[in-house]
Amino acid sequence: MKSFLEWFKGSTKIKRWILLILIGISLTCYSFAKILVTKEIDFAILAQIIGLFVVGFVCVVVGIIYIQRRLLELIIEANDDTTEKGQKAKVNMKSLIFNKKVYEEGPKIVVIGGGFGLDNVIEGLKKYTNNITAIVTMSDYGRDSSMSRQALDALPLNDIKESIIAMSDHEELMRSLMTLRFSNERLRGLNFGDVFLTGMNELYSNMSEAIQKSTEVLNITGKVIPVTLDEITICAELNDGTVIEQKDRIPEIVTQKVESINRIFISPSNCQPAPRSTRSY
Repeated sequence: MKSFLEWFKGSTKIKRWILLILIGISLTCYSFAKILVTKEIDFAILAQIIGLFVVGFVCVVVGIIYIQRRLLELIIEANDDTTEKGQKAKVNMKSLIFNKKVYEEGPKIVVIGGGFGLDNVIEGLKKYTNNITAIVTMSDYGRDSSMSRQALDALPLNDIKESIIAMSDHEELMRSLMTLRFSNERLRGLNFGDVFLTGMNELYSNMSEAIQKSTEVLNITGKVIPVTLDEITICAELNDGTVIEQKDRIPEIVTQKVESINRIFISPSNCQPAPRSTRSY
């Protein structure tokens, strides 16, 4: 009984909304009763009845909305350890929506893959939690290596860069930075993302750690981890024994030969997972 009465303390700010709901119910009931007992209804009386009903209905709806809102705030306050000068921090809906503590304590999610599908999933998930770990492929899918990658002798980092962009709070700015190609004569044609990650790799002598440190420097939402530090190629074997070693050419050759795919595999088949990709998250 004591805990029930605590809901009606002044600090809970609930009584006002209960009173508003009761007023609304009273006005709607009165408008219905007036229709039943009035023998003749002219325009003035009808307008009065409609007005009372509308006001009552609005009071009920507003009261229900705000009482639910306040109950949610009270639940969060009861479970929130955040303090201001040694006291419980007050919570309102605006602060609740952007509550960093709730955001940081969101569910831990691991996403595995590469390409636009993975990036779209990350963009959606980062709105609800920053505990995202993306385990990303290391392949150019059969495309010709870019001039930047050839000049730097770098691993295929396109999917890594795209995941970093997707996890950034400032995607457009991060995309402009990661896809920037230098116009300086000495650096002409080099991609900033490749240069940055290659530089971090030289600093830490390990690409997996270099990517981890890069995400910390760039202050992105979650973690980006390469699935392997070996360069891999996605291949397909058709029923007639033809092996296609370029992912981009698989649909074209399958159509030309009118053959179905027997199996999809990666080459080399014995590539090792990156150390951090096999941890429990």
